[in-house]
Amino acid sequence: MFGLIGKKANTLIGIDISSTSVKLLEIGKNGNRYRVESYGVEPLPPNAVVEKNINDAEAVGEVIKRVVAKSRTGVRQASVAVAGSAVITKTIQMAAGLSEQELESQITVEADQYIPYPLDEVSIDFEVQGPSDQNPDQVDVLLAACRKENVELREDSLEIGGLEAKVVDVEAYAMERAFELIASQMDVDVDAGERTVAIIDVGATMTTLSVLTDGKTIYTREQLFGGKQLTEEIQRRYGLSQEEAGLAKKQGGLPDDYDMEVLEPFKEAVVQQVARSLQFFFSSSQYNEVDVVVLAGGAASTSGIADMVQEKVGTTTVIANPFADMALNSRVNASALSNDAPSLMIACGLAMRSFD
Repeated sequence: MFGLIGKKANTLIGIDISSTSVKLLEIGKNGNRYRVESYGVEPLPPNAVVEKNINDAEAVGEVIKRVVAKSRTGVRQASVAVAGSAVITKTIQMAAGLSEQELESQITVEADQYIPYPLDEVSIDFEVQGPSDQNPDQVDVLLAACRKENVELREDSLEIGGLEAKVVDVEAYAMERAFELIASQMDVDVDAGERTVAIIDVGATMTTLSVLTDGKTIYTREQLFGGKQLTEEIQRRYGLSQEEAGLAKKQGGLPDDYDMEVLEPFKEAVVQQVARSLQFFFSSSQYNEVDVVVLAGGAASTSGIADMVQEKVGTTTVIANPFADMALNSRVNASALSNDAPSLMIACGLAMRSFD
């Protein structure tokens, strides 16, 4: 059994390996208040990770090594996540009162009926969710399975980077954990009745919609679309390298026509994607609205994007910042953190595993 859902751990750093970068985050706690102890973001070489699959563990490991050095963290144990699309989850019913060992052996025996891969190729984990609604003598058990190679490539990359993988989580659960920090800042009282929140994470190549009701994920969907399209358009139009285009996108200094000719059409494309993702959700569920839209991912930092989304979908839209109520260690650059905050949701959810 491998910690796909994970057991108690000491301080862990969250390492989010996306298609274009490695993000590191360490969170401590002072009394009741969380504190960002260290963080860093380092770009990955092209094609080291494609659509959340690691192609080159060596290259990813080298980048992890760099981001660890840059962040100056002293922690060497990490939690990392696999993409939701790589994981099969199923809630099954088991007899109440079984010990952890008994559950484990029974699940191992029965797992092959739920998992379409040979069992020697998958990592399996489970977590007891509580009494079953259908039968008081049974408990609901969340079963999570992922191909071993997905888990092992992440472990290998961390090892090359000088870290030890203590927890392998699922991105959707990390996002859920980070959202708890945002829920407390929002005017929407998520605890009052059944609140439905759509988190739209616009990454470099993938846009993921997670819909949460009462803080639990009820729907996720990934689409191929992301900030890389803007980077590529900057490269094409202004004759820059990928690295130069990525920097210019963040730091500015592009020609005067950039805003109208390049940025505006990209923002409109993001708004279309958000609207389309929500339509997919509404057409495949009994819901026809959400209470609030939370924008996460690198593209969420684009100025004016929340207003455009709010206008298009007619729903309160906020930019994700899980650090709004946190203290910062003096070595953390506050303005850089605030700019990167929307893209650090998964890293934040992973770092919060320290407090399970």
